[in-house]
Amino acid sequence: MQKSPYDILRKPVISEKSTLVKELENTVVFEVSKEATKAEIKSAVEKAFKVSVDSVRTVIVRGKNTRMGRHTGRKPNWKKAYVTLGEGDSIELFEGV
Repeated sequence: MQKSPYDILRKPVISEKSTLVKELENTVVFEVSKEATKAEIKSAVEKAFKVSVDSVRTVIVRGKNTRMGRHTGRKPNWKKAYVTLGEGDSIELFEGV
């Protein structure tokens, strides 16, 4: 069964590093499904935003240990994708901010 682009792309990652990478390398950072492959991420970004994608790099971000009083827990692992866009393409995630 074909997945929708929004099943693969969870949300954009907005941080100091992601905005720096966007300005310098024309790369956008997304939180993606853990089961998604690089080819699926590439096609999802191309379908959702109508841009050309040059490359995709993925990282598994390990969850941190947390504490609430004497109770300990762990945040879940998640997958991050660095998507490098083609020449002249861009994705404006937040226009007015």
